[in-house]
Amino acid sequence: MNTSSDFLGHPKGLFVCFATEMWERFSYYGMRALLILYLTKHWEFTDATSYLIYGAYTSLVYIMPVFGGMLADQILGSKKAVTYGAILLVFGHLGMTVESNEQIFYLSLALIVSGVGFLKPNISTMVGALYEEGDPRRDSGFTIFYMGINIGAFTATLLCGYLGEEIGWAYGFGAAGIGMLLGLFIFLWGQKYLEGLAEPPSNKYMTKVNGISFENWAYISGVVMVLVTWFLVQNSQLVGQLLGGFGVIFIGAWLLYALLKCAPEERDRLIVVGILILFSLIFWALFEQAGSSLNILTDRGVDRVIFGWEVPASMFQSLNAGFIFTIAPLFALLWIALAKRNMEPSTPIKFSIGIVLVGLGFLALVYGMNSSEGLQTGVIWIVLIYLLHTLGELCLSPVGLSSVTKLSPQRIVGFMMGMWFFASAAGNYVASLIAKGTAGDPVLKIAERIYFQVMNLPEDTFTVNQKNGFMDVYTDVGLIAIGCGIFLAIITPLLRKLMHGAS
Repeated sequence: MNTSSDFLGHPKGLFVCFATEMWERFSYYGMRALLILYLTKHWEFTDATSYLIYGAYTSLVYIMPVFGGMLADQILGSKKAVTYGAILLVFGHLGMTVESNEQIFYLSLALIVSGVGFLKPNISTMVGALYEEGDPRRDSGFTIFYMGINIGAFTATLLCGYLGEEIGWAYGFGAAGIGMLLGLFIFLWGQKYLEGLAEPPSNKYMTKVNGISFENWAYISGVVMVLVTWFLVQNSQLVGQLLGGFGVIFIGAWLLYALLKCAPEERDRLIVVGILILFSLIFWALFEQAGSSLNILTDRGVDRVIFGWEVPASMFQSLNAGFIFTIAPLFALLWIALAKRNMEPSTPIKFSIGIVLVGLGFLALVYGMNSSEGLQTGVIWIVLIYLLHTLGELCLSPVGLSSVTKLSPQRIVGFMMGMWFFASAAGNYVASLIAKGTAGDPVLKIAERIYFQVMNLPEDTFTVNQKNGFMDVYTDVGLIAIGCGIFLAIITPLLRKLMHGAS
């Protein structure tokens, strides 16, 4: 790489990708922080219905990058795919500012899902293409790039959350859209620093079929993605059925390939990968309560007054990114120090610790809810659950993708990466089902609604029934998580044996 084109020791193109991804994550997390509150307060959907719509949306966000990545790999190249995805995102976020039409709202969600599908997998590919093979700056370059994700998430949940809840929904969603528009402008402006990188893999994109080039067919496929997603976000149960069906196919293909197509050592490692992916699904199903049930609980059942100001509930989602800023460097130093002493935990143990920590987070919150006087829970318990969940994420998430690439045979690593992201999608859908359980007894909910109408009380008034619903579900999932984490730790010696020396 020509050092004359460098800035702060890295290719200038890195900072173009950094800014683009930062603003894309700003738009995504800003909108995500408001979504469940928007569903329940503006559209006045029931909690249960809102959780399922939210779960369908977040699940599809993890599925669509598979298709966007394939179109980029085969036809468009990463640069064209990122540009197209950014345009879809801009239209999606700006569409969210229209508060008067439900179908425009669903279409906006579909545009955002499809836009993420084209942009998310390919911007990372572009960062990798900036560095030649063996370039020692690659790892630090990705560290800088991922910092952009957390800066975007942290600032978005604060700004968009405040604007959306305190001034008006359209202002919060509009700020997210402006952020994505800035990201698009920066990406288009910075093309000169990305010249020759992540271009179409061949001239296939210019080949015409029925008078239309493959490039335009890829863009048409993006429109089809939008239309399919538009339908699916309105039929969340169908999303669950599709995830279940594809899950059976993925598991069957994984087992058959491991048993029939692999040498014994490859088979053993592939089995370990599959087991770790299964446990990652459990982790994400619990961790992803942050944007749904935990957001609702924070809004209704937490005393959010700090120094005389009632902090909007959505702003608390900035805690995760904020803790990552401060704690991730310490974790990196910890693992290095333990590795020097041959004491670094194995990958399964890190997964185990992560799952136990997410369970402890829920149990700590339940303890706080039980010990708080009245219906409102002290804000410190919300801070604590975000802290424990972030610690769990730092144990599991960074090593997850790495373990898939290290343990999977090279000829099937793409499939296993797809299985990892599929598990994340399934985890988000399962998260919506768990959140739905916190809505409380349906019969009592109907009685509460009638009572609220008679007494002229807001429909989102927090009640004993709701508080008990949250505590019951969070106790159950907390204990289940700790049990799963302990079980994984118990079988770790067997898994390490099956890993055949891979770290």
